[in-house]
Amino acid sequence: MIETVKMGRLTWYHIHQPADIDFDFLRDKFHFHPLDIEDCKSLNQRPKIDIYDDYYFLILHFPNFDKQNVFVKTKEEKIFWGEDYIITIEKTPWIVGLIFKEYKEKEEKNPGNEIATSDALLYRVLERLMSESLYLLRKVGVDLELINRELFNSKPVKTIERISVTRKNIILINTIFKPQLRLFHKFETGQIAGFAENMETYWGNILDYYQKMWDMTEDYEDLIEGLSKTFDSMQTNKTNEIIKILTLISVIILPLTFITSLYGMNVILPLQEKSTAFWMLIAGMTVLSVGMVMYFKRRRWM
Repeated sequence: MIETVKMGRLTWYHIHQPADIDFDFLRDKFHFHPLDIEDCKSLNQRPKIDIYDDYYFLILHFPNFDKQNVFVKTKEEKIFWGEDYIITIEKTPWIVGLIFKEYKEKEEKNPGNEIATSDALLYRVLERLMSESLYLLRKVGVDLELINRELFNSKPVKTIERISVTRKNIILINTIFKPQLRLFHKFETGQIAGFAENMETYWGNILDYYQKMWDMTEDYEDLIEGLSKTFDSMQTNKTNEIIKILTLISVIILPLTFITSLYGMNVILPLQEKSTAFWMLIAGMTVLSVGMVMYFKRRRWM
């Protein structure tokens, strides 16, 4: 479905859940390259920007949480950028659709929007997408802080689950941001000239946004790796302590088991005729156990 909002000589076309009739409209009215139309029909294309004489075609990826706000998934935005128009394509409702509705309501209430060029409109859209992505990254940072606090609690299963989910999210964010860093560098270096003048500062601001998010992602990747190793070391140490205690208990019980097995044999043994033999054995085993415990403590094994 195609919706439009006109702001002076600038027109914004927003296509939500595109169908074949929408792609036919793009091909017939704007004469876009057939390969670009094919890319619009396909999902999960690699991020890129195609440069033509009279328009640009962008495929951008941004992170977004699922409906449960647990796992990060990839949102794909496809944008045709011409001198007097912007065409945005969304498969499912997301930020760009909300921005479009906001501008459409503003234009209906107060015609003559201050945005006069397609470059300025694209900048506003990209800036909003960057802000939303930065907000998501800060939420991931909060999750890392929670993991840091939960390292020493008594619920390792919950901590393992949180570490696994956060690590998965950070890896996906990394795979989203990394391929596009070089793409956004093209805006600041002038490889993408655009259609308006004096936009270098604005494109530099977009790159600053992106560079900041990339740096945060790398920091979070190092942090989750460190937290994971710390947690693994703590669990390994705890397991070793448990095994050590169980081993010491086994060592203490072993001679006692030998004595009881020996006196359980059907042969003649010392002291078996005495009425106090039982208590003598109990006393001997007690002294032996206490002696072994004291020896282990002296050696600092306990």
